[in-house]
Amino acid sequence: MNLQQAKEHAKANVNNRPEKTQGRLAGKIAVVTGSAQGFGLGIAKEMHRQGAAVVIADLPVQHDAAEAIVEQFGGQSVYCPVDVTDEASVQGLICRTVELFGGLDIMVSNAGVLKAGSLAEMDYKSFEFVTKVNYAGYFLCAKYAAEIMKAQFEADSSKWSDIIQVNSKSGLVGSKNNFAYSGGKFGGIGLTQSFALELAQYQIKVNAVCPGNYYEGPLWADPENGLFAQYLKVGKVPGAKTIADVKNYYLSLSPIKRGCLPEDVAKAIFYCVEQCFETGQAIPVAGGQVMLG
Repeated sequence: MNLQQAKEHAKANVNNRPEKTQGRLAGKIAVVTGSAQGFGLGIAKEMHRQGAAVVIADLPVQHDAAEAIVEQFGGQSVYCPVDVTDEASVQGLICRTVELFGGLDIMVSNAGVLKAGSLAEMDYKSFEFVTKVNYAGYFLCAKYAAEIMKAQFEADSSKWSDIIQVNSKSGLVGSKNNFAYSGGKFGGIGLTQSFALELAQYQIKVNAVCPGNYYEGPLWADPENGLFAQYLKVGKVPGAKTIADVKNYYLSLSPIKRGCLPEDVAKAIFYCVEQCFETGQAIPVAGGQVMLG
């Protein structure tokens, strides 16, 4: 199925949704990129639990993990391989979603990477890779999801859809020795606001949720490549001598003394979907570590 065929198929099936389910997202069709592990997996689980048909979209190397998730979900979900930095791959993901479920209601652009380092240490190849995944990948997901969502609106003007980027608190405040990630996330909020202005006429809401740190996930906790280990190595936390020192420092920064959990982010996503009078927003989910003035 090519993009034009997918658009026509979505139009024809705009009011023919998957079997009715229970929950806050009952009958919705959702794609979550980067959802075979970490935040993405937790978000996908919560969305499925609330009744959505969920496409687990992740790199081919995550095939076995993703298929295990689909089996665990037991229906209303599929795995589709995707590389969010590859335009043809993203277009294929969107077309496959429409082919399998008949449309697309929620695109959660979650896939992301992080490589810490100072300005002196960071090489261009690493900077380009982080930016390509976190910034350009969001653009590609929004571009092709919007094509289907606009087609659905053309077929039924009462139809609302959502594009949601899982951004970061580092998209709201700068991050020392972490500029590649933070810069891309700041850019993501610029994209969110701009997409929101362009797509509002099609009743497509575009918002970002900005999580705090998920300390239990592999991004932070991996003993070799996780952020605790990276930040210890680059000296991001003055005086820290162990990974535990780094973790304790970050726990101390939030008035609510714990890390962000996937269910916290999922609740913010549910809010974005359920309301019809908010778009272009960047919603902190950071336990008070970042407060908007």
